Amino acid sequence: MRLLLVEDDNHVAAALSAVLARHGFDVTHARSGEEALQALVPEGNGFGVVLLDLGLPDQDGYEVCGKIRKRTSTPVIMVTARSDVRSRIHGLNLGADDYVVKPYDTGELLARIHAVSRRKVQEDPTAGGDGVLRLGAVHIELPTRQVSVDGSVVQLTRKEFDLLALLAQRPGVVFRREQIISEVWRTSWEGTGRTLEVHVASLRAKLRMPALIETVRGVGYRLVAPAA
Repeated sequence: MRLLLVEDDNHVAAALSAVLARHGFDVTHARSGEEALQALVPEGNGFGVVLLDLGLPDQDGYEVCGKIRKRTSTPVIMVTARSDVRSRIHGLNLGADDYVVKPYDTGELLARIHAVSRRKVQEDPTAGGDGVLRLGAVHIELPTRQVSVDGSVVQLTRKEFDLLALLAQRPGVVFRREQIISEVWRTSWEGTGRTLEVHVASLRAKLRMPALIETVRGVGYRLVAPAA
């Protein structure tokens, strides 16, 4: 996924960019509001998420958020030290999709990035045109929760479908184990790791495509899109 990081502090941006890159993100760094707005031309310029720090040198971060929302529907996550409720509400009213308060946990930030990008895929009719994710012979119908391989329907459990859909919406992006557990099982990692491994093994077997879901040792899993 391409991500636009809007941050005027080069040291912060460098550290965060390194972390995001390790998790499969292609990061573009903008140091000001104007630079960010230019990077989003034309219509989002292919970015999946904008990570917008509100403390910018040239424009108020809220103003930048409003301008971004007028130009593109790309999800925006605001990052700020302001934790009061009124500031959060103001940002959301301007069109921000989420709000992260400094200092934040990197795992939480990654989970929020994936959450807003996944909602965008589910809501965007251009994602497959009909709500269908097509990955070679694998078709995943989000509205009906149906999966088929070469036209044959594959029966999946609810959690198997949720796991596959999560990975499939961002092919090639590494999802951390903790994030998958949080997103699919709505719980913490402790005691649930074996459950995730079992579900991955079951998906590989049912789809008869063991290479579809790749284990990234020490981190998590990613979906490797098969050839069409």
